[in-house]
Amino acid sequence: MAKGNIVHEINKLKVQDDQDIIAYGGGTFVSSRIKYGLVNEFHSFVNLVAIGNGMPIFSELDKKQNLTLIKATSFNCGIVILHYTLARNS
Repeated sequence: MAKGNIVHEINKLKVQDDQDIIAYGGGTFVSSRIKYGLVNEFHSFVNLVAIGNGMPIFSELDKKQNLTLIKATSFNCGIVILHYTLARNS
């Protein structure tokens, strides 16, 4: 269980082992992790429904983050899974 500063705690986990850390959560949870540079990959499930509003996960960013599309998988039901990583500076 993480205690204290969540950025510090997640960064400690990231250097412990060479294993993935998977976090599921709503827009606010994800947005704050993106803001502090704690997300290296994005796996977004897109189920497009026109409802007139939604919860943006990138609302807390204060600078542009370039992403690279790794893979897009579509399903007959209309859902698309998009896999992005943070773009590397050349």
